[in-house]
Amino acid sequence: MKETDDARLARIAADPRYASLVRDRARFGWTLSALVLAAYLGFILLVAFDKPLLARPIGDGVTSLGIPIGIAVILFAIALTGVYVRRANREFDARLAALLEDRQ
Repeated sequence: MKETDDARLARIAADPRYASLVRDRARFGWTLSALVLAAYLGFILLVAFDKPLLARPIGDGVTSLGIPIGIAVILFAIALTGVYVRRANREFDARLAALLEDRQ
């Protein structure tokens, strides 16, 4: 007799390896989220409290220091997204696949 999807999901959810996977994935996601939040908050605080620093021109051009710092914040967020995807593909997906394979 074929097991129902609800029963299979309940068995997987009760597995300690699944709880460990969920905990590790959440901790990693929150850590990366905190890093992005710190970068954005730092930039906003610079805008609020040190406008002269951000308004300082780069070299003899018209571009201010705030532009590359803002771009760096955006690129940092994109890079951390890549870090998450890489770890998810290599570690988290492999752990879930092993768990599902054992529970077939």
